[in-house]
Amino acid sequence: MKRKLVSVLLTTFLVSSMAACTSPNDTKETTTPSTSDVKASSTPEVKAPSTTSSTQTTGDDVAFARFPSPVDVHIGMVVDPTDKTLPQGDSVGNNQYTRYLKEKYNINIIVDWTAATGNDYKQKVSLSIASGKLPDGMVVDDRSFMTKAASSGLLYDITDSFNQYASSQVKEIMASTQGRALENASFKGKMTSLPNITVDTDGVHIMWVRKDWLDKLNMPVPKTVGEIEKTAKAFIDNKLGGDKTIGIAGPSKNTFPYATFLVSSNNMGGFDPLFGALDAYPGYWLDNGNGSVTYGTTTDNTKKTLALLADWYKKGLIDPEVGTRDNVGDPINANKAGIFFGPWWNGGYGNGDSFKNDPNANWQAYPVYTDDGKWNTHMKTTGSTYTLISKNAKPDVVKAILIMNNALVRDEATFNLSVAVAWYPLRNVMAAANETEYEYTELLKVLNGQKKPEDYNVPNSLYKLMYADAKKVQNVIKPPYDNLNVSNFDKANFGDFQRLYSLMIGDRSFSTIPINKKVFSVTYNQTATMETKWANLKKMEDETVLKIILGQAPIDSFDKFVKDWKAQGGDQITTEVADLLKK
Repeated sequence: MKRKLVSVLLTTFLVSSMAACTSPNDTKETTTPSTSDVKASSTPEVKAPSTTSSTQTTGDDVAFARFPSPVDVHIGMVVDPTDKTLPQGDSVGNNQYTRYLKEKYNINIIVDWTAATGNDYKQKVSLSIASGKLPDGMVVDDRSFMTKAASSGLLYDITDSFNQYASSQVKEIMASTQGRALENASFKGKMTSLPNITVDTDGVHIMWVRKDWLDKLNMPVPKTVGEIEKTAKAFIDNKLGGDKTIGIAGPSKNTFPYATFLVSSNNMGGFDPLFGALDAYPGYWLDNGNGSVTYGTTTDNTKKTLALLADWYKKGLIDPEVGTRDNVGDPINANKAGIFFGPWWNGGYGNGDSFKNDPNANWQAYPVYTDDGKWNTHMKTTGSTYTLISKNAKPDVVKAILIMNNALVRDEATFNLSVAVAWYPLRNVMAAANETEYEYTELLKVLNGQKKPEDYNVPNSLYKLMYADAKKVQNVIKPPYDNLNVSNFDKANFGDFQRLYSLMIGDRSFSTIPINKKVFSVTYNQTATMETKWANLKKMEDETVLKIILGQAPIDSFDKFVKDWKAQGGDQITTEVADLLKK
């Protein structure tokens, strides 16, 4: 029944999208993928509403209309306490971006509360939901927050509002996921959140390694788990990062040893590629091919990988502060670590200070292979964050939040703003799933003279950043182009460097090397029993995994965990997930 309702909603969105796409008022599309910090060359021209549009209810005129009277939007917002990028005199609620919203759309942003990234923000969101007191809008990074708020009757049903006020571009991106994004954003057939849609490579984790360190030791790029162990030991023994060199950086207290079906992407510092190399997929629901499913954390291969990590930790190859460090990027940016794991963008954005502290830091990205040369990786869902809108929000406020999203998707790459994207209120990224590999391929054509930047100046292109990146790439990357290193990149405009380094180095593997085994989770959403039992099961899992890695519990404790996990609801949930295969 759920799928039928979502199908009906999707059909409505498709029809609305096609109708909107034929409008003569379509505007140029530009946006940014997750974690990109693209500054603008010019502020986009936003058209005022037509004086004859009083009866218009759909289309891009209304999707970018300026309110005749100010509309106040109250939000809760995550703030990185280490981010010092706000210009002097500006604040989280009053900066160049919020003033842009006021000028162009007559939208006033009022920040009701802020909380620090990580657990502080999660706790604040949980308290808001538990108290039933939500701001007009807030972005959450776990679908369970959405389902909990929706099941408590706290969220606005935005189905009709989305049809009426979402731009043609936003609808087109939604439709491109073939209903998956809409299903993720819905609860019991109603659209109760605005989902983000991110590139597939956000969920494909790779190894980032200091190639300049390898060159100093005349060592090859490590490919397998065994070779990574030898490399990490060599980095430490030769003190390439100083007396306290860290061979392999690991997750912090705010990140995870591996991505999961509920948080399936952007896991900087996790050990995901190592699990994949041992054919283990913890945190994912695995289709056994016979109508049954297995929770990946409970498998023997996961146990073997945990035993490996525990051995490496005992040998001092892994960061001694793994699981407790405040920020996974600290030793990486301080150039004390030689290897870490994460998605494509980590090598430009996650370690930006590394390049500033050492201009020769040549971070390069590679897959981790099985002993017989296979590349296995888990795959993400369409997105992992959601904009929640309170059921108590006034209709104009709901419309304002949708207009804010339209503007961000269309214009983010061309904003002439000094404020970093982290300060954009209700920023929820939307991008085509294959955007990064498309850009990698096409930007190489520009560099090699096969195409000109102007070739990508195509109105309504699904690849919204392509033209902006094509205009910059020749100024940032120098020849030769066949084997790019950090020395090929000009860092003068550091924001451009970060994006293009991430694309051309971080996405190179995904764009050029076939993946032998792509593993999708049977579901990326919660089942009924998960709503009451998953929190305890996940806590048990997290504690067991970390204790084993840190040597605080023997590897045999894994067997007791599996037994307890099954008895305390895991078996029941596994049956519910298996039932999804029949639908």
